[in-house]
Amino acid sequence: MKKTILITGASSGIGREAAKLFQHNGWNVIATMRSPEKELELNQLDDVLVTRLDVQDQSSISGAIEEGIARFGRIDALVNNAGYALVGVFESATREQVYKQFNVNLFGLIDVTQAMLPYMRLQGSGTIINISSMGGQITFPFGSLYHSTKFAVEGLSESLAHELYSLGITVKVIEPGSIATNFRGAVDMIKNDIAAYDPIFAGFFNNYAQAASHLTKATPEEVAQIIYEAATDGTDRLRYAVGADAHFFIDTKYQNSDPDYMRQMRGYFIK
Repeated sequence: MKKTILITGASSGIGREAAKLFQHNGWNVIATMRSPEKELELNQLDDVLVTRLDVQDQSSISGAIEEGIARFGRIDALVNNAGYALVGVFESATREQVYKQFNVNLFGLIDVTQAMLPYMRLQGSGTIINISSMGGQITFPFGSLYHSTKFAVEGLSESLAHELYSLGITVKVIEPGSIATNFRGAVDMIKNDIAAYDPIFAGFFNNYAQAASHLTKATPEEVAQIIYEAATDGTDRLRYAVGADAHFFIDTKYQNSDPDYMRQMRGYFIK
């Protein structure tokens, strides 16, 4: 019997590439997105159901799961991929920006996972793959809200991995670094009018580029391949870092004392 996977945020990037890869490898795919009516590629593939799911809309979550099960009979794996990065001065963030960042990256993931668990529990099997980031293990300045959501995803995933183990449900965490060279283009920016931060923030993106210039960035296709590995390797391995930059920064944290790690990271960004 063919296996079925549901992927959130499948309209672009990692989610789209994962949907194509799983379909190519013989899976049924429920490719979900906020505006499925705009999709022109995935809905042309065999055994792919393109349907609406907005992680901030619980009725769309339950609707997508029910539609997927009606079409394919069961769902064997879930990829919580929907999310975005909010970058800028924390003090300048609006309440609306803070809530949206947490609603999409954390509470939306929680809602989708809770909606899926009853089906996996009754099946006695399933794999939940949460897309975190190297930013769920380490931090950069001006990413406090994004990092806090990804740190929460890491903690949630690790605890659930224990909690669901005896039910036959496996939890995995994917930790990509910056994808290709699009770190700056893939974020929402916080407008800042506080001059005291200008000297630090002005050099942030250039400082990041210099710190990571020698490190290969993963492509969306490479991240999709690791997602496929996590879904099919049959292990209880929890974390999968992707990209040389992710391995470098995560290793920097865990191979140094906390004071040395903090000094090294500030050396990259606070100049």
